[in-house]
Amino acid sequence: MSRRAGRDCVISGSGLYTPPESIDNAELVASHVESVRRFNAENADRIAAGEIEARVESSEPFIVKASGVERRYVMDKAGVLDPARMRPRLPRRSEEEQSIQCEISVAAAEAALAQAGRRGSDVDAVIVACSNLQRPYPAIAVEVQAAIGASGWGYDLNVACSSATFGIQAAVDAVRMGNASCAIVVSPEITSGHNNLLLRDSHFIFGDACTAVVVETADACVAERSFEVSSTRLETSFSNNIRNDFGFLNPSEEPPREPFELLFRQHGRRVFKEVCPLVVSHIEKHLKDGGLAPGDVSRLWLHQANVAMNQIIGRKLLGRDPTPEESPIILDEYANTSSAGSVIAFHRHRADLEPGSVGVLCSFGAGYSIGSAILRARP
Repeated sequence: MSRRAGRDCVISGSGLYTPPESIDNAELVASHVESVRRFNAENADRIAAGEIEARVESSEPFIVKASGVERRYVMDKAGVLDPARMRPRLPRRSEEEQSIQCEISVAAAEAALAQAGRRGSDVDAVIVACSNLQRPYPAIAVEVQAAIGASGWGYDLNVACSSATFGIQAAVDAVRMGNASCAIVVSPEITSGHNNLLLRDSHFIFGDACTAVVVETADACVAERSFEVSSTRLETSFSNNIRNDFGFLNPSEEPPREPFELLFRQHGRRVFKEVCPLVVSHIEKHLKDGGLAPGDVSRLWLHQANVAMNQIIGRKLLGRDPTPEESPIILDEYANTSSAGSVIAFHRHRADLEPGSVGVLCSFGAGYSIGSAILRARP
């Protein structure tokens, strides 16, 4: 656990980029059903021979029951809804243009900096923390650093859906120990590009968004509202139940991988059963080590993957069902935005907390990985 070994740190600003296009469940189901019917018709002989399985059609009630998702924002609606394509259509950019992840990172970063009362030139550490990066190098973070006019250093970090909280701990540690004075953690999640939109069990899960948080010392903070970072904690435990095998060695592998292996895939029931108790135990231990009990927590900003998971986690922690204010849900509108989800919940549901109130920002996902930060609202 990251403790107070140096300077006190705060989150002084948060920012959110939301793509302009959204897709509701009805639209998504219509495209999915058409794509399934085409696939099954084109492969009728192979399906009858038992060589491949027929694909199963989705429905709006199934999506809501399975996840609580009602809509999602995407970078390209037409490509996602095209039954012959079922993935976003993103024009390739030249090396002289900003990458798409840099572009949305800058939008979120500028919003977070404005809230913190800072400019890009005040930043001397940039961490881009997200589940999928569009290239290995140069780091997206270094591109963002240049784009906002920051100094110092930057690097990319990937711990799947826990990336943002892992990035927050890295930023807090850097600022506390004097290796940075003002750090920004950005999570540009274009999950529509890594999801298998052809399969019933996963086509509805994800949405696109980008978040940013500014971390700096408490004594330098000029923001009207900020949150003291009391402590952070990270935890990992290896599991193959959530996996994506896309990587630079794919062209060298023999035999070649099936295309679905290069996209998100999971054993959803196993994840649900195994991750919920891990998260509850993680948060309980984190609070206890900080001299706190679950009853001291006014707000749970949890990873936004599945509404039932969040309800169970809240119930186990509090001993009762959490109120919508105690454990806010944004996945009905945004779907699962991977590492950005818990930060979106924080960004949109923090202004009403009274000074001194305690909140827990927690994300969890592939790895398994869990990251949490205990935050206290400042006057």
